Amino acid sequence: MKSICFAVAMVSLLVVSSMAEPKVLFEFGNGFDVASVETSDATVKLANKALEIRTGHSDLWPGITLKAPQEKWDLTGLTQVTVTLRNPDDKAVTVYCRVDNPGSDGTRNCITGNITVEPGKTKMLTVKLNNTPWVLSAPLELVGMRGFPEHQGKLDPANITQLLLFINEPSEDYRFAVSKIVAEGTTKVLDAKSFLPFIDEYGQFIHADWPGKVHSETDLTAATQAEQKDLAAHPGPQSWNQYGGWTGGPQLKATGFFRVEKFQNKWWLVDPEGRLFWSHGSDCVNSNISTPLTTREKYFRALPAKDSAFGSFYGRANWAPQGYYKDHLPYETYDFGSANLLRKYGPQWQTVFADLAHQRLRSWGMNTIANWSDGSIYRMKNTPYTATISFSSRNIEGSEGYWGKFHDVFDPSFAANLDRAVTQHKGQAIGDPWCIGFFVHNELGWGDDTSLAVAALKSPADQPAKKQFVADLTARYKTIDKLNAAWGSNYSSWEDMLNSTKEPDKKKAREDLTAFYTKIAETYFKTIRNKLVDDAPGQLYLGCRFAWVNDLAVAAAVKYCEILAYNRYERSVENFRIPGGTDKPVIIGEFHFGALDRGMFHTGLVPTTNQNDRAAHYRNYVQGALRNPLIVGTHWFQFRDQATTGRGDGENYQIGLLDVCDSPYPETIAAVREVGYSLYEYRLKN
Repeated sequence: MKSICFAVAMVSLLVVSSMAEPKVLFEFGNGFDVASVETSDATVKLANKALEIRTGHSDLWPGITLKAPQEKWDLTGLTQVTVTLRNPDDKAVTVYCRVDNPGSDGTRNCITGNITVEPGKTKMLTVKLNNTPWVLSAPLELVGMRGFPEHQGKLDPANITQLLLFINEPSEDYRFAVSKIVAEGTTKVLDAKSFLPFIDEYGQFIHADWPGKVHSETDLTAATQAEQKDLAAHPGPQSWNQYGGWTGGPQLKATGFFRVEKFQNKWWLVDPEGRLFWSHGSDCVNSNISTPLTTREKYFRALPAKDSAFGSFYGRANWAPQGYYKDHLPYETYDFGSANLLRKYGPQWQTVFADLAHQRLRSWGMNTIANWSDGSIYRMKNTPYTATISFSSRNIEGSEGYWGKFHDVFDPSFAANLDRAVTQHKGQAIGDPWCIGFFVHNELGWGDDTSLAVAALKSPADQPAKKQFVADLTARYKTIDKLNAAWGSNYSSWEDMLNSTKEPDKKKAREDLTAFYTKIAETYFKTIRNKLVDDAPGQLYLGCRFAWVNDLAVAAAVKYCEILAYNRYERSVENFRIPGGTDKPVIIGEFHFGALDRGMFHTGLVPTTNQNDRAAHYRNYVQGALRNPLIVGTHWFQFRDQATTGRGDGENYQIGLLDVCDSPYPETIAAVREVGYSLYEYRLKN
């Protein structure tokens, strides 16, 4: 079986006036030739008009290949390949579908989607054939966005040669059934010559329409009035206290701060009044939806004059860790999000938006303002919040990570800059009962369980982490000859080891590498924990929001964090467990789902078919978290959509509870309310 194509496979439902005719690629009735199926560590049979596949787990990607009967399919103008899957087994299965052009090697000339099917369920796995529901008639250079309409994407829909269905690196056998595979939906072709500009004065895509799109300021007024009626009809759960804790539940010990307690075999937060609390919230509760303008002014139809009432929404930025603008710093920006708030609410828009944020969250059944939010909003003390402590320090030069190098915790700047960062919260989050706790840093580059130790050795001789590592090795081995014998190295002296930047033999040096990795991780968490104990006694340390992590880093966090935070962009966390079976409370710092049926170009990290599917995924994810005895909260990323034309690093995801015009997505909000209004009863019963 060929490897997975790691392009992000996005799915969408395009609403247009006329739909292309679906094309059936496979049906599995009695006339289907089972011998035409290529297998890899799998067996197949026909059963109940479906092809049942049983996979082993000796191959990395066990499954089947279905070749086009006439050598290829021409799927030009169609949006997606849809596979109808049924799980006849007693355990959930995640099935991947890869769609291939000639020459596919698992990375190039293919695109892949996947879906998890629970026992006894039937679901539709969709793989999008183009990045967006729109295709350009000719090539056109568009920059600064993760997703955008293209003339020709990663896949050529006119030359599809085969489909692969498989399991990704399984540790056990699986079984699933496929009843039908079709290509369907309509891709709209846009004239490249008239495509620019493609963003209107509200920050919306010009060349499409959808429910809720704003065409005039009259629409903004109507949306405001409709939402006020909705908020009045849904004031929030009646059984919540001021913090969003559950007055219908037990009265536990009140400490005046948030804390954690295990109640009826499940972990919970307990609010300052001693009530059970489960953190149901949103990240990025703020007004800003800025996008870079530099070199892209032609993308926008009606940018305002800089001396107008909207001139204050222009800005300059230097943040671009990845993408086009990394090489175009600094760049000019325009904030469509705040501009639309001025249009909706007038000169006092900041006050109105802040008040409305609290009202919305309560109405939606949310009780937490989570990471990356506006301090002027969460310090209003109407909704509990998480505080964020961010600081930089000297890095381990040999390290690497998506957001940057790892901190050298042995350099004095680490503790000194931590001290300064914590001090900034004195008189604000420190001592505030509305503060649930403190995140420190986000998505650090933990690497594998030897990476930071190896990085120290690859760093210059004056690197404090390297000096510490060499000192530890000197204490253990006494002589360089003994270390050389153990590592298979040829250092002439300890000084030579300090000056060398060569990577050691990881297998031979593994015991020492993992020991020093643990020392780095434990020093990191212990230093922060001790500082918070001293300066913020009684308040929770929520960890560093793991994204990429290994078991050694987690084990260190377990020793010093009251709650472990994970950013988990997947379809379910119901079965999430801490490595080693550790019993410790967990909070989900980020998750989201997106779709492409409301005029945006990228679904975010977990795609869904349309807004109804997105809402269903929200409901399933949070209810799965409520069933998980470890999880004490989920924080959606994010409050408002990102700009259609992207932020500094190009992210332009449809991931908001609100769009760029400050309008709630009704389908998702209905799901948020459904979960939020019953979350306490649901968690106790499930």
